[in-house]
Amino acid sequence: MEKVKKENRKERIGIVVSNKMNKSVVVRVNYQKMDPLYKKYVKKANKFMAHDEHNEAHEGDIVQIIEHRPMSARKRWALYKIVERSK
Repeated sequence: MEKVKKENRKERIGIVVSNKMNKSVVVRVNYQKMDPLYKKYVKKANKFMAHDEHNEAHEGDIVQIIEHRPMSARKRWALYKIVERSK
């Protein structure tokens, strides 16, 4: 789980949405962005596929992912650590 962290890699913290695949998880990252016209904050979300070598993360877990080399057509992130387990 704990990979060697290199400099200048992007990091995201999100919630595991799916862990049905082998050695892969889908992580939803929520963020807020200001609307350019109305100047109000709008909630947005992105989903990333991340590599989970030991199938440790489960749905509902809060995890930290880091940028990684491409491992498949859609996987460019890797699970760095599990911040909080789901209840």
